[in-house]
Amino acid sequence: MKNFGKILKSTAMVMLLIFSASCSDDDNEKPIIIIDNDNIVEAAQKTSALSALVSALAKADESANNDLISALSSEGPFTVLAPTNEAFTELLARLDGFDSLDDFNNEQLQDLLATILKYHVVSGAAVSSSALTEGQSITTLQGENLTVSITNGVTFTDAAGEIATVTTADVETENGIVHIINKVLIPQEALDALSDVLLTSITDLAISVPSLSILVDALVAADGDLPTVLASGGPFTVFAPTNDAFEAFLVANNFNSLDEIPTEILTQVLLNHVVAGTNLSTDLSTGYVSSLSTAGPNDANLSMFINIEDGVVLNGTSTVTAADNKAINGVVHIVDAVIGLPNIVDHAVANPNLTSLVGALTANNNTTFTTLLSDLETDFTVFAPLNSAFDNFTNPSDNELNSILANHVISGAAANAASLSNTYFNTAATNADGDNLSIYVNVDDGVKLNGVSSVAAADIVATNGIIHAVDTVIDLPSVVTFATADPNFSSLVGALTAEGQPDFVSVLSTPNGTSPAPFTVFAPTNDAFAALAEVPSGDVLTAVLNHHVIAGANIVSGDLSDGLTSPATLEGDTLTFAIDSDSNVTITDGSGNTEIGIIAVDVQAVNGVIHAINKVMIPDTNN
Repeated sequence: MKNFGKILKSTAMVMLLIFSASCSDDDNEKPIIIIDNDNIVEAAQKTSALSALVSALAKADESANNDLISALSSEGPFTVLAPTNEAFTELLARLDGFDSLDDFNNEQLQDLLATILKYHVVSGAAVSSSALTEGQSITTLQGENLTVSITNGVTFTDAAGEIATVTTADVETENGIVHIINKVLIPQEALDALSDVLLTSITDLAISVPSLSILVDALVAADGDLPTVLASGGPFTVFAPTNDAFEAFLVANNFNSLDEIPTEILTQVLLNHVVAGTNLSTDLSTGYVSSLSTAGPNDANLSMFINIEDGVVLNGTSTVTAADNKAINGVVHIVDAVIGLPNIVDHAVANPNLTSLVGALTANNNTTFTTLLSDLETDFTVFAPLNSAFDNFTNPSDNELNSILANHVISGAAANAASLSNTYFNTAATNADGDNLSIYVNVDDGVKLNGVSSVAAADIVATNGIIHAVDTVIDLPSVVTFATADPNFSSLVGALTAEGQPDFVSVLSTPNGTSPAPFTVFAPTNDAFAALAEVPSGDVLTAVLNHHVIAGANIVSGDLSDGLTSPATLEGDTLTFAIDSDSNVTITDGSGNTEIGIIAVDVQAVNGVIHAINKVMIPDTNN
């Protein structure tokens, strides 16, 4: 029924003015230009900033029940609140399943669009901004009211409590006045019709759900104005604990109320429920994501383990009970438990790919490692073998399992993958003397440990450190392990394994406590070998290599002193050490060569120790 114009009150208006009002800073498009006989629709059609409004009028008129363009082109007078293009873009973003005005693609939706548009029209009067008063209630053509405020500019509040601000006032046309506004206003009739698709902010969504009232209280109590952040920022994915979940959390942690939780901790716990981006349940997969909590070492974002094998479970403790509650700035998944701040043990327990590691750590009621790795006062880097790594591990040297596990832990440092370089760290494992074993990290091609184990999943961040999942169990290293793993010793390995040489590899792999182990090896680097005029061969090479090894002693840098003479090397000669005022250590070899520098000390294996040197040592050739 195209008779909309007939129901409008008509009053003659004899005002043909050139518009000279302020223009919005939100849109650099050209202002409205009024020609003598322009009506409201014609003026809007000439203004690019209102092209979406013109399209909306045309879309609504596709229904046989509407004739808005003709009506607003009639005599009037009218007062029209004209939303900008950006205002319509914002409205479409709030409507789930609506990407453009074309999605109003049937008569029912087009009539609904007309309802919204008529909520922006006052019939029978051309009301200038100066005629508006504070608190004034204006009845629209749609039948519902808008509330006026002139406290901070001119604003109109709709049925949802949303506020639209006038950005350009008093645009006078042949048949009325237009005020350009920055938001599409929505009447209660449309709110009811759109209840299933009209999105609010994450904060407003939480406020609207009674079972999330404690979460809302917690957001208010936390630092960082989280209600505002979750209302205007994003997009975010929020895993929202219910009231029952919070009550269980309070009891489990001996708190009587939210007020007793330290604000900093409460803030980090809440942020640990927030992930960047809009991740619907169909987008989730088993693996790690980063939460917004910065409770990790050096303010690193904590990792969250998502497991979708049976529903959606977070960090092994919290299950999604109501998924995909869409918001204008993301999505909310309601969960049945508060997700605590995970330490290293928590992450290991949550990941089904690490069950063999957890079983090994806790075998025979062992709490050594769970106690150690739950310590929040120390940072750790843990290289965690996957189940497949344990399946393939045969423990060929029959080493103690606890020592092997300790060899996967670096204490006192939380090293992420980006910070790693080709270097040595000390692990929590020790040799018979109590010296911490070394682990060699090589990043030339991925991250490889002691030349045998590669990082399969890096940077799982906990409150007390970082886990890197590895594909091979890292056995306790012998001195041969480091010689072969470190590319700086490739020339040495070549010499040790040269044709005609004794089986140095077998000798230097001798278990600790079995003669001739332990060993102290002074290992020349590749540059040291390159500096030789000629690499010796045969028996001479054998003598030279033996001159770099002391058997039966694990001599660490702390054992060295100025003027110290070593026990005999395997070749038979001794070495003499000198230490200068800067603690630099040099060696005099069997043939009297001095200034042989130790450039890296205490690469500790289970059966000895390696010190890297910058020159090849030569034994006494006269004995």
